[in-house]
Amino acid sequence: MGIEIEHKYLVVNDKYRNMASSSHRIMQGYLSREPQRTVRIRVKDKQGFITIKGKNVGDTRAEFEYPIPIDDAMQLLNMCLPTVIEKTRYLVPFEGHTWEVDEFHGARQGLVVAEIEIGNSNQQYTLPPFVGQNVTGNPDYYNSNL
Repeated sequence: MGIEIEHKYLVVNDKYRNMASSSHRIMQGYLSREPQRTVRIRVKDKQGFITIKGKNVGDTRAEFEYPIPIDDAMQLLNMCLPTVIEKTRYLVPFEGHTWEVDEFHGARQGLVVAEIEIGNSNQQYTLPPFVGQNVTGNPDYYNSNL
């Protein structure tokens, strides 16, 4: 089983932009937003993905992600529940980890969050200079609720 352990933070400044090694344009929507399971369709640049995630238990949940043809992903986005999210993701290496910083566009313009995936819930890591409040486990910041 695929497991994701992720911590999420609000971003307080734009220092991540100069620190980023790359960025990607992402569109994503949800076929299911049920708390027990979410089914996400994502287009990242010119690649399609389907992702199934289980219910969050603290900072941990089951996650399964598979590539799908881009044409299928675009058609599935049209079947998703409102609203499809658009964002730019910056990959920021910092002290042995890669942080994913998402700048949201459209209705969520101005929201910027940073995520780090870790090996276990107690793993220690240093916060980069752009990170603020920890919002891990706050459903207001789950992409499926945005």
